[in-house]
Amino acid sequence: MTSSIDATPLSVDHWSDITPIRRGPKARISVAIARQIFFKGTSRLGISVSTDGSPADLRLIRPDEFFARLGQDGLIGFGEAYMTGAWEADDLGGTLTVLCNEIGDLVPMWMQRLRAVYVSRPPRRQRNSAKNTRKNIAHHYDLSNDLFGLFLDSTMSYSSAMFDTDSVTTGQHTLMSAPVVGSDLVAAQGRKIESILDAAGVTAGTRVLEIGTGWGELAIRAARRGATVRSVTLSSEQQALARARFADAVAAEGLRADAVQVDLLDYRAVEGQYDAVVSVEMIEAVGYEYLDSYFRTIDAVLAPGGKVAIQAITMPHERMLATRRTWTWIHKYIFPGGFLPSTELLDEVTRKNTALRLEHRTTFGSHYAETLRQWDTAFRAAHEQVLDLGFDETFERLWHFYLEYSRAGFASGYIDVQQLTFTREES
Repeated sequence: MTSSIDATPLSVDHWSDITPIRRGPKARISVAIARQIFFKGTSRLGISVSTDGSPADLRLIRPDEFFARLGQDGLIGFGEAYMTGAWEADDLGGTLTVLCNEIGDLVPMWMQRLRAVYVSRPPRRQRNSAKNTRKNIAHHYDLSNDLFGLFLDSTMSYSSAMFDTDSVTTGQHTLMSAPVVGSDLVAAQGRKIESILDAAGVTAGTRVLEIGTGWGELAIRAARRGATVRSVTLSSEQQALARARFADAVAAEGLRADAVQVDLLDYRAVEGQYDAVVSVEMIEAVGYEYLDSYFRTIDAVLAPGGKVAIQAITMPHERMLATRRTWTWIHKYIFPGGFLPSTELLDEVTRKNTALRLEHRTTFGSHYAETLRQWDTAFRAAHEQVLDLGFDETFERLWHFYLEYSRAGFASGYIDVQQLTFTREES
């Protein structure tokens, strides 16, 4: 998708979620404060800004709209202003990374102390109760299998890859070094899945529960090892394609036809006994209030001697505590009900509610930054195909912003990704 300096707003009439710009004395005060904070912050960070279309790191195409949205809705307004074309950045990911690196210092301390008063709170309808979770999942994952196929690699893996890099292990923690830009994504996605299966001890005869199916690649690879897999998902689109992909694998590779079962089922309803429980970047959709239920379910179905391997996007503990009740642009447009836990929280929840104990974790946030970079490159290259699927330019800008916004989070260390292995502390 090419950048534009056209000052004409995109047609967003049917995007009812985009907040209308408010007018009046309070709005004018908010705009004045937003201007001051924005220009002071970008100047300090060395981000060049233009308001006349001239070259700069960040170009304000319609400054009045930009500051109105920033003033009334903060970072949600910042994202919505990009969606409507009110600002541009040729290197969107680079600019957002610089902002992410200093996000804690951009807002004056007196405004940070007022966080509890002025920040938006998550709507109750987005809480991940058994009643709401299906709708939250469908909001994102049921958009279109064809859409995801335009930018994901052939494994259809929609989670961080694990590239072939050096690592350092200290005690129970392994830290992986940054990958080379342009490294093989298909091989790295396979490496990620095999790492999860290895951590969970999946071999011939293993009974595996997968929480969050994705599009079936992990289940297929587990079946190749001779395991029997039950995979549960709340996305009907993912269930359909995962089943089709497994059927193709049965026909092409001679896998057992009953090796993989993909059910449309909430994780809380799972019963039975499993030697291994695996879950790749599904825990972010559980929600703070339901982490205890999530781990109690896993503990209840894990057979004696079994292992749990989870890939999770995490956040530093203090930042998680400060932001866990905040409603963000990502919540509004991408992942309603989403919540990123800290390692400390996962350890605390499992110790308080289960016999599960964190045994090892591998951290590789820089790998997610590279994964997202490759996804966004592929997405932008598929411009015409995205339009052919019925999506508009506003959606393209939303998706481009989402991918680069996320990449900036990992590149700056604001968030991270980890593979965590749990075992049960037998009495």
